[in-house]
Amino acid sequence: MLCERGMTIFMAIWLRLSLFFILSKTLDFVLLPAVWLVALLLGALVAQPWGQAQRRWLRAAGLLVLLGTNNALVNEALLAWEKPPVALRAVAPADAVVVLTGVTAISKSPHDRVYLQHGADRVIDALWLYRSGRARRIIISGGSGAVLSVANTEAKDLATVLRLAAVPKEDILLEERSRNTRENAKFTKELLSKHPAIKSLVLVTSGFHQRRALACFAKVGLYPQSFPADFYTTDRSWTPDYWLVPDIGALGRWSLLLHEMAGYAVYKVAGYC
Repeated sequence: MLCERGMTIFMAIWLRLSLFFILSKTLDFVLLPAVWLVALLLGALVAQPWGQAQRRWLRAAGLLVLLGTNNALVNEALLAWEKPPVALRAVAPADAVVVLTGVTAISKSPHDRVYLQHGADRVIDALWLYRSGRARRIIISGGSGAVLSVANTEAKDLATVLRLAAVPKEDILLEERSRNTRENAKFTKELLSKHPAIKSLVLVTSGFHQRRALACFAKVGLYPQSFPADFYTTDRSWTPDYWLVPDIGALGRWSLLLHEMAGYAVYKVAGYC
């Protein structure tokens, strides 16, 4: 009886996690502007040549390109979503700064160095906080997130960068199990239970990701100060090039924003934040 009950609970948990994974991946795909563009062009391709339907498909595709490549529109949308920068002097001294990973290429060879990608200023900002006396220790939270085994976790790679910057080993704590934002919060909480002297935190992650990260940490009972990094926005401008010059990279920023907003919504529904 107990065995059957345990199996039922296990299957329920597995099903919930599977549905969460499928939903998140499906939303990632559906919300890609590039996918919308391909769908519109395919619609035009299969429509009757020079017919009214084809013209509608092409007009819709043209409108998507016009709006999707407008740098000002995506910048304004991201400015509304991103948590704004915080001045160093505004950060109260804390026991530790928590850095969320997701900024290294762990599957890149040879494994004799650390390959930093977009978002590397997460670790740089953590170093700023440490060197300025705003944080006495640095906690790096993040496993590999890879299906296959890799040489190092992301946390270990960023620890290597900090050691190169002469941060003492005893001032660096690693959380190497997490694969997503919810687990960042959950496993950081477990790590802190082994270090009761650490009571106050500063959280460093990308500005667009800070909203979800803070909510996940609050869900497990941690309330760090916010210190966003890795901004995809620029200051608002009134020059013609800001509003009128197309930028193909804007499509990528729209994808990033829609992905994060969908992730936040899914986390809310799942009760993770």
